[in-house]
Amino acid sequence: MSGPKVLAQQAKAVSTSDLSPEKAITLAEQGHCRESISALKHAMAGPVPVATRKQAGAVGVRCSLALDDRDATLDFLRLLNKQFAKDPDVLFVVVHAYSDLSTRTAQDLGRTAPQSLAAHKLNAEALEEQGKWEPAQLEYEEMIRKEPGARGIHFLLGRLLLSRPDVGPDAGQRAKQEFLKELQIDPDNSGAEYILGELARREENCDEAISRFSKAARLDPNFAEAYLGWGACLITIKKYQEAIPPLRIAERLTPGNPDVHHALGTALVRSGHKEEADKEFAIHRSLSSAVPSASTPDKPE
Repeated sequence: MSGPKVLAQQAKAVSTSDLSPEKAITLAEQGHCRESISALKHAMAGPVPVATRKQAGAVGVRCSLALDDRDATLDFLRLLNKQFAKDPDVLFVVVHAYSDLSTRTAQDLGRTAPQSLAAHKLNAEALEEQGKWEPAQLEYEEMIRKEPGARGIHFLLGRLLLSRPDVGPDAGQRAKQEFLKELQIDPDNSGAEYILGELARREENCDEAISRFSKAARLDPNFAEAYLGWGACLITIKKYQEAIPPLRIAERLTPGNPDVHHALGTALVRSGHKEEADKEFAIHRSLSSAVPSASTPDKPE
């Protein structure tokens, strides 16, 4: 008797806590996941060579997925992320594991509650990702028909209408109506407020845009884009001093966004703070040269 059969007998005869990391890895690679998974966890936490811990983690992920032991998979992923956060091979394993877990959970939802609102939302989002705009829109519209007071669905439909490349010139107005309906159901939806602000800004309705952006920022104090939109609109109507506070917050939240620094520099220079403005424009130039972004106006003189 040799090979896998011997290893299987050894796994039965020896407590998993007594398995060496190398033996646990060998057993797992031979397909004896249930017998080795506990020892693989011990290997990840023990004083063993880095390469061995890395291999134990990767093998542990594969084994726990094979057993559909999702708790164990998450344990291995947490250990790998903690110990090898920047390792490309580990990140590859992590990406695929999370994708696999996501797929399995979606299948659970479809199997256990196929007619639920959550299942329909998941299906509609998947159709959107595939660029199947019409079926996705029909899903959202059917959800609204069944549950007209459900939170979030009007928002998702409005967002889809703005994303569709084939929906026609009235898409903006149709989407706007969906966002307004969403706010009737959920007045605290900062995303709906923000997009209504963007639509108002495009129509050069700065008063409404400022109101929408500022409300979105109050609803979600970490909404950097809302602060940026708020400040940019204040610049448009020449309220430069008032634009500085929201832009300062946008800068704190997203220091790597060159558009924030350009807008803040504009507000500062127009308010007479030239030295501070020069610093912001310098940061803008540095960030723009490092990561090309959408074109922005030249620095005002």
